[in-house]
Amino acid sequence: MSRTILRRFLPLTSVIIFIALFTLISPEEKSLGANVRVVYLHGAWVLTAIITLAAAGLSGLAGLVTRSPRWHRWSQALGRTGMLFWITYLPISMWAMETNWNGLFLSEPRWRIAAIFAVTGLLLQAGLALIDLPALTSGANLIFMVALAVSLQNVDTVLHPPPSPIFNSGNDRIEFFFIGLNLLTLLAAWLVTRLWHQAAKV
Repeated sequence: MSRTILRRFLPLTSVIIFIALFTLISPEEKSLGANVRVVYLHGAWVLTAIITLAAAGLSGLAGLVTRSPRWHRWSQALGRTGMLFWITYLPISMWAMETNWNGLFLSEPRWRIAAIFAVTGLLLQAGLALIDLPALTSGANLIFMVALAVSLQNVDTVLHPPPSPIFNSGNDRIEFFFIGLNLLTLLAAWLVTRLWHQAAKV
């Protein structure tokens, strides 16, 4: 039994270790120095959360339209994974604030929105797991995705940098490492989603 569990989690553990190592060797930046590496990780982590939550909503829409249990299961698994990454992105965000702003600025509107959706999403996923109605889960994931997208589109920022500061940096090396980090975090999200999906079929 323990060997089966080890084999199941080994790929995910390996990718997380590789993410940590890849972050450590990523290039420094002129003004932030080595602290920019936390920003890279923060950016990749939250982008992965958003993409996964969007995939959960779209899978939910497909499930509602086709009435396919297969799409409902994927929406459930992706929704749980997206929330896991969204919730864990908050401490990484706080770490980035501490290292680059020399303190926590929790009044940042974007951070407040993130915290609100983290609490709401956690309670939502817990409730959906208890109720265990596939169509309801798909519908809730779709609504959550739309609400999050609208909120992020309209939120103001104070200290938070503008969208895509890395891709506007003009530094090819930084952009290469950031793309690589995003691919690794997306791979981690896919592996987590597969674990949720496999558990749902048991």
